[in-house]
Amino acid sequence: MCVNRYNVIGFNRGDIIKLIINTPGTYISKSGTRFKLKNGENVQEIPAKKVEQILITCPSSISTEAISLAVEENIDLVLLKMNGKPIGRFWHSKHGSISTIRKKQLLLSENELGITFVKEWISKKMENQIDFLKMLSMNRRDERRDLLKENVLKIDEEIKKLDTVTFNQNIDEIRNTIQGYEGYASRLYFEMISKSLPEKYQFNGRSRNPAKDYFNCMLNYGYGILYSQIERSCIIAGLDPYIGILHVDNYNRKAFTFDLIEKYRIYVDKTIFKMFSTKKIRDDFFEEIEGGFFLAKDGKQALISEYNLLMESTEKYRGKNMEVQNIIQSDCHNIANRILNW
Repeated sequence: MCVNRYNVIGFNRGDIIKLIINTPGTYISKSGTRFKLKNGENVQEIPAKKVEQILITCPSSISTEAISLAVEENIDLVLLKMNGKPIGRFWHSKHGSISTIRKKQLLLSENELGITFVKEWISKKMENQIDFLKMLSMNRRDERRDLLKENVLKIDEEIKKLDTVTFNQNIDEIRNTIQGYEGYASRLYFEMISKSLPEKYQFNGRSRNPAKDYFNCMLNYGYGILYSQIERSCIIAGLDPYIGILHVDNYNRKAFTFDLIEKYRIYVDKTIFKMFSTKKIRDDFFEEIEGGFFLAKDGKQALISEYNLLMESTEKYRGKNMEVQNIIQSDCHNIANRILNW
C-alpha cells in the first residue's frame, strides 16, 4: 500500500515501511521512539520499529537525535542525489566489514577469484538481457522480431567470448577485454529495447548526466536506487562496497558495488520498460534542463512504487521461493563466504 500524506511516501510490506522524503523543507526529528516528520503545517509521527529504510531525495533537515534513532534501530538512512545515486548513508557500526574479508577483497583484482567473480556477474547480465529480448520477440509480429532474434545470437557470442577469458598477470588487458564484450552486448541490447518501445519513447543509446530522453532518465534514477540497495546488502554481509575488481567510480576508484550491480540491472530494466509499454508514463514525470532531463517528484514516486513492488515479488532461488530483495542479500552473503574460504 502507498501512503501519501504530508508529502512523505511510505511503502508498506506488512508492518514494515520504507519512507521516501521527496518534498523540500521536510524536517525529520525524534519524538520518543518515533520519527516526527514536519513540512509546514503538516506533521506526522511514525514508530521507528515500523521503518526499514529512509531515503532523503531532496533538500531536507534531520536532527542528530533522529539519525541516532535510525542507527540504533538498524534503519538504513540514505541521502540521494537528484539522479538517484547515493551521496552517503548511516549504518550501525556492527555492519562494518569483517577485517579478513576486507583484506582478501583488496587482493581480488589481481587474482583469479576476482576475474572468476566478474565473469560470472557479467555473464549473468548478458544471459538476463538475452532472456528479456527473447520474451519481447514473442510479442512482435513485424521485422523487429527478426532483429531481436539476431541480436540475441550476437549477445550469445559475447558470452562465449567472455567464457574464454583466462587469468594472467596483465590485469588491465583482462579488464579491457571483459568491458569490451560487456559494452558491445549492452549496445545491442539497448538498441532493441528502444525499437520495442512506443515510437514516442524510442532513444538513441544510453545517456547519463543528464539523460537525453525519458527512458534513460528513468533508467539512471532506477539504477541509482538499485545501487543503494546493493551497497547496503554488501555492508550487511561484511563486504566492503568500495573495494572493487573491474569497474571504477567517478573518482577512478574501483568500486565493488559497480561490479556486482551488473547481474541485477535487469530488474530495473524490466520495471521501467513495463511502465513505458503500459502507458504509466506522463510528461510531468520529467523536468527539462540544459542538455536533457531529470526526474521530477511525481516521476520518482511512480518509479519507486513500481520498483518496490518488483523487489517484493518472489522468484525461484536455490530451490525455494524468495523475495527479489532477499535474493540480493543472500547472494552477498554467499560471495562473502567464498572470499572467506579462499
